Amino acid sequence: MAKKGFTYVLFLTLMLVLAACSSDENVDEAAGGEENAEDGSGGTINIGMSEDMVTVDPHGSNDSASAQIRRNIYESLIFQDENLELTPGLATEWEATEDTVWNFKLREGTTFHSGQVFTAEDVKATIDRVNDPAVASQVAFLYEMIEEVEVVGDYEVNLHTAYAFAPLPAHLSHNAGGIMSKDLIDRDYQAALDEAGSDVTLEEYYELREAGGDEFQAVADEISEYIGSVTGDETDGTNHLQLADRSPGDSVTLEKFEDFQNGEREFDEVIFRVIPETQARLAELETGGIDIAAEVDTASAERIQSADATELIESDSVRMNYLGFNMDKEPFDDPLIRQAIAYAVDRDQIIDGVYDGYGITAQSPLAPDVWGYDEGLESVEVDIDKAQELLSESSQPDGFSTTLWVNDDPAIVDSAVYIQGALSEIGIEVEIQQSEWGAFLDQTANGEHDMFILGWTTVTADADYGLYALFHSKNFGAPGNRSFYSNEEVDALLDEGRTTADEAVRQEAYSEVQQILIDDAPAVYLNHTSFLLGVNNDGVNNIGLDPVGNIRLENASFGNAE
Repeated sequence: MAKKGFTYVLFLTLMLVLAACSSDENVDEAAGGEENAEDGSGGTINIGMSEDMVTVDPHGSNDSASAQIRRNIYESLIFQDENLELTPGLATEWEATEDTVWNFKLREGTTFHSGQVFTAEDVKATIDRVNDPAVASQVAFLYEMIEEVEVVGDYEVNLHTAYAFAPLPAHLSHNAGGIMSKDLIDRDYQAALDEAGSDVTLEEYYELREAGGDEFQAVADEISEYIGSVTGDETDGTNHLQLADRSPGDSVTLEKFEDFQNGEREFDEVIFRVIPETQARLAELETGGIDIAAEVDTASAERIQSADATELIESDSVRMNYLGFNMDKEPFDDPLIRQAIAYAVDRDQIIDGVYDGYGITAQSPLAPDVWGYDEGLESVEVDIDKAQELLSESSQPDGFSTTLWVNDDPAIVDSAVYIQGALSEIGIEVEIQQSEWGAFLDQTANGEHDMFILGWTTVTADADYGLYALFHSKNFGAPGNRSFYSNEEVDALLDEGRTTADEAVRQEAYSEVQQILIDDAPAVYLNHTSFLLGVNNDGVNNIGLDPVGNIRLENASFGNAE
C-alpha cells in the first residue's frame, strides 16, 4: 500500500476511535491529591490501566497487567533496578558454587503480610509449586531447570539445576518468582484436595510429588483444575503493598504494608483502575481523577507534554511487537507465504504512521538492550516485488483470504489496518477479528487464530527469555509459542544457550537462532515500542518507568513537582 493510502485509512480509523472514546461522562472529578497530607506523605495514588489483571497468583498468568500489580505485592529473591541491573531482594547475596548449584543467602527479619516470618521454607514452597505439573503454570519454563530446592538453614538455600543455567539470577527476578508464604500455598493445595474429594493428605501429596511417578501424576491430574482457588483471590507476600480489594474488570486496591523492611514509602494506598479507552484515561489524568495514566498512546504524547499539570515519561523498551502465524494451519505451514508477508510489511511505516515516530524498527525478536542481541543480522527490508515473487512460488500463487486476530489496543488495531492494506497489494485479503484481552489470550493459546499481533517483553533482559518461550516447541500455546513453531535446530540451539555458562557460546547460539527466525519467519518482527506514561504533577511526582514497562513507585511522593 502506498503511504498516502495508508495514512487515509489510518485517519479514518483514528476518527472512529476518537469518536467512540471522546465521552468524558465517566470522569471522576475527585482528585486523589486532595486526600494527601500537606507534608507530601500519605494518601492515595490512582493509576489508570488499559487492561484488567488476569490473576493475583504469580503462577497463574504471564500478562503485563497482572505483573504490574503483583510486583508490588510479592518480592523476588533478586530485583531489577530501573536500568534492569540485578540487585538484592529477598536474597542478600548469591553465587554459583558449582556448575549446577546456586547458593542464596536470604534476608532475615522479614515478615509476610499475614505476619508469618519469611524463611527458606517459603522459597522452597514457592519454587516447588511453580514447577508442579498439577499447577500447570504458564511460567514454569522459567524455573523448570531447578531440580531441587535444598534448605540449608532458615536463611540459606541451594538451588540445584539439571544443567548449567547462566541466566538463573535474571529468571529469579521475574515477577513470577515472587515468593509466596508457605502458609498460603499449603491452604491452596488443601483446598484443591478437598474440592477434588481426594483422600490424600497435604503431607502425603508433598511426599508423592517428591517421589514422582504414576501415583503422584494421578493425584496431580485429579486436583489440577482446583489449583489456584485460594491464591487467585488471596495474597501473602512481603513487598510494600498488600491486597485490600479487587473488583474484576473495575479496580484493584493495594494498601501500604506497615512492616515492609526494604525502604520507606510516602503513600498509604494505590488503586489500579481499569480504564480501557485512551481518551477517558487522559481526561481523568487531566482533571486529577487519576494521578498516573499507564500505556499512553503516542498520538496523545504531545497533549500530555504541552499541558501545565501533566508530564510525559518515556522509556526505551525491551518489548517486541510481532505479527505471528499459526503454523498448524494452512497456508501458514508454507515458509514461502510467511516470507512473502514479511517482505510486504513496511515496518518503518508502522513506526511513523501508528506510533508517531516513537520506538525503533525490529531487526530480530530481541531489542538492542537485551543481552544476546546481534546487530550484525541480515534482516528483512520491505520489497513488494520480492513478496509477489515468493507468493507466486508458494502453495497459494493467486493469493488467499485469511483473518488477523488482535486485542483491543488501539495501536495494535491500527497496525492491523496497515497490514491489511499492505497484504491486499499482493493478493492476500485480510479480515481483522478483534477480541477483548482475556478472550484474545485464550483463543490464541488454543490455536483458533490464523494470524495475530501480540507483544512480548523480555522481562529478564536476557535472550533466553526473549526466545525460548516464543519459539521452543515445548512452549506451544499459553506459555508463549502461539505460532506453534517447531524447528529441531532452533530447539537445540535454545537448549544450548541455556545449558552453558560460557557467554561466548551462548552468544553464538542466540545469534544463530535469531538469523534462523528471520529467515524461517514464524513471525514478522515489527517494532520495539517506547513506553509512555502520563503523570499529573499536581498529584504525584518522582514516578519511574523502566524498560520492561513497570511503573516504579519506590520514590513516589505527593504535591506539585514545581
